[in-house]
Amino acid sequence: MPPWGDIPEAAVEAAAAHLRDVLTVAIEHGPQHAALVVYDARSDLARALTEGYRRNLPGATFVDFDNVTPEQVLATFKAMAARDLVVLIQSTNFRLEAFRIRVELFKLGLKVIEHVHLSRMPGSQGEHYIAALAYDPLYYRGVGRRLKALIDSATSARVDSGGETLVFDSPLEPAKLNVGDYSDMHNVGGQFPIGEVFTEAQDLEAVNGRVRVHVFGDTAYMVNRPETPITLTIEKGRVTGADNATPEFARLLEIIAADEGEVWVRELGFGMNRAFTRELRVNDIGTYERMCGIHLSLGAKHGVYTKPGFKRKDARYHVDIFAVTEAVYLDQQLVYRDGGWIV
Repeated sequence: MPPWGDIPEAAVEAAAAHLRDVLTVAIEHGPQHAALVVYDARSDLARALTEGYRRNLPGATFVDFDNVTPEQVLATFKAMAARDLVVLIQSTNFRLEAFRIRVELFKLGLKVIEHVHLSRMPGSQGEHYIAALAYDPLYYRGVGRRLKALIDSATSARVDSGGETLVFDSPLEPAKLNVGDYSDMHNVGGQFPIGEVFTEAQDLEAVNGRVRVHVFGDTAYMVNRPETPITLTIEKGRVTGADNATPEFARLLEIIAADEGEVWVRELGFGMNRAFTRELRVNDIGTYERMCGIHLSLGAKHGVYTKPGFKRKDARYHVDIFAVTEAVYLDQQLVYRDGGWIV
């Protein structure tokens, strides 16, 4: 059996091809800059991705995180030059004391590609993850920018959730892009796979209606899919009802309400990654968040957008939930149907 276990060689070859595009097109890494790959070998997917990078970065330094000390890793980071590349391949997520790895690497001017929680995605999920690494710049950058332009000019948005409708009767916050285009950004890179445009209502109390939820992130940050979609009632931006709620979802609402007083709906996420659908899922909620369709967040926490009355120290929760998405409208323009974006 190969070192990557249940992941077939064809998937490793696909990983190498996808990562070549990520490296050259999205990250714009070239031979004039050094590359460091810090990995572990604790999961099949981590080993498969490490092999994919070996096939693309023959001159890179590869470091097994489990065979060195945190001090050695930190010293290696600090010896690198601005615009060099660091790749982090993590079956869980590397702990370096108080060192917030990606943030600190960006402070050093380094490009970063981060793969996290890979052990949560065993077996065929590893192949789904690899498929999600495919980078189509015409799709991500073209559709992503067009979505942002429509979001930024819209005075309202509407999500048709298959018999239920959720209305954002407010202009939306300037959209943020996670589409592998860093030309206008100070930092280059982030967590992969990518594929998302996100915003929220400028007036959170202008969010009203009902939405069917087919997946939510549970307290272990794992994808939880109830047998029957949960139907949320949202009034003035707050969850006021949850039909067909499972015990785990009810517990989640109780935790948020106990600590924050009420359950706000904040993020409006336009997921773009076509490798993830309602049926093609992975367990890790942070990875599945890129799923092609609409996701929302529960809880007062959303560090990207500041709102009057929301204090960072009091906002504790940002729980991703995924809407059954039949259609999406920005003002009166249909932008999503039949499982894909049409802009």
